[in-house]
Amino acid sequence: MESVLREYHSTMGALIVEYEGTVDRFAGDGILIFFNDPLPVPDAARRAATMALRMQEQFGSLRARWSKLGYDLDLGIGIAQGFATLGAFGFEGRFDYSAIGGVVNLAHRLCNKASAGEVLIDRKVRAGLDDDAKVETLTPLNLKGYAHPVPAFRLSGSG
Repeated sequence: MESVLREYHSTMGALIVEYEGTVDRFAGDGILIFFNDPLPVPDAARRAATMALRMQEQFGSLRARWSKLGYDLDLGIGIAQGFATLGAFGFEGRFDYSAIGGVVNLAHRLCNKASAGEVLIDRKVRAGLDDDAKVETLTPLNLKGYAHPVPAFRLSGSG
């Protein structure tokens, strides 16, 4: 399993670098990525969306190979856009540079709701995409920690 995880991280890592994302952390097969820090990027929503679609595309070929080895793995992605607190968090002797805040929680909740092969986005990401992006409006989602259903969209192509 270690080699599968290493191949997954390597493949996804190359895309993160290509789209100028910043890896906050790896948590097993989960990767928290943010944009616009430490260096600003002009079209963060579009970059994140395009990167996510490419991740799904490349994951498909990895999944096929891993399936032959007996591993049944899938990838769901959640993307949210907004303000986060960025900085060094931790305690004396152990600090990590990280992002925290409501937008990080929203992205995580969307990721948890995403089925295999899905990219779920929030309304701010939707607003940052071209009109010709392939986006399906979903019934608002009931997400842990949110008092009211949250508008969400399924991204299947970028314009």
